[in-house]
Amino acid sequence: ETILFDRKFLGKAWYNPRALASLLSLIRWLRCSKFDAVIDLQGLFRTASLGWLSGCSRRFGMTNARELAHVFYTHKVSQDRDCVHLVDYYLKIIQTAGACDINVEFVLPTEPAAVDSVGRLLMNRNIKHNNYAVFVPGSAHIDKCWPAERFAALADKISSQFGLSVIATGTTGEVGIIEKLKEKANVPLTNFAGVTNLGELTALLKAAKLVVSNDTGPGHIAAALGTPLVLIFGWSNPVRIAPYKRNNCVVAVEPNGRGLKLCSADPKHDIKAITVDEVYQKVCEQLKA
Repeated sequence: ETILFDRKFLGKAWYNPRALASLLSLIRWLRCSKFDAVIDLQGLFRTASLGWLSGCSRRFGMTNARELAHVFYTHKVSQDRDCVHLVDYYLKIIQTAGACDINVEFVLPTEPAAVDSVGRLLMNRNIKHNNYAVFVPGSAHIDKCWPAERFAALADKISSQFGLSVIATGTTGEVGIIEKLKEKANVPLTNFAGVTNLGELTALLKAAKLVVSNDTGPGHIAAALGTPLVLIFGWSNPVRIAPYKRNNCVVAVEPNGRGLKLCSADPKHDIKAITVDEVYQKVCEQLKA
């Protein structure tokens, strides 16, 4: 069962009576459910405190959880060299809670209606199905964005060498980034920013010949789908959060030499240090695999 609640609305509980009433209602529901275990994989104050408020006596989480979240756990699980990647760390937490025979599988079903909708979008823009690359040039964090002019240069190389149409996608707020990319590219580039919903985005990425992305949501969706992928990392530590068991799709400076820290402060790990040729080499490897 999935429990949905409005996180931002509940955050107003300290001054909004309606939000406070909703929060108390959620807490009552959690306590009445009498859970056997709480496993907090986010490791934030709000998630850990809700676990504690549920009344459950067995609460599992990360030893190094942020915002003092660890004080709410009865079982704190440490990260070590055997579980540097977050997926492996999550598995360790789940196994500590008593789970066994765990297989890692990423399941992202594509909806037939979404597939049909994407087919129409491609046809209306004269893009051949299964003969296009998708770029994801934006991110919620500007320091995770590879420069637009380099995405443009990469588009030129991919189009001339592999004959692929190039689509750039993102949120409605990233239209400007993609328009800048279009202006700098010497080949036609289609702007899909804000055009698709989540289901359609998944269908678009699944049918792509290639996805090139910053370290952001759509890139990790493509990784889960098994689509040929190049994921560009800056400050974020690829060893921690790269596509699971797909290290061959990562472009980064010292991808395996940053230790356990989630983010680096070393200037040499700036995403701007990554060249077009480095990314293009990885593109060729992915398309020829």
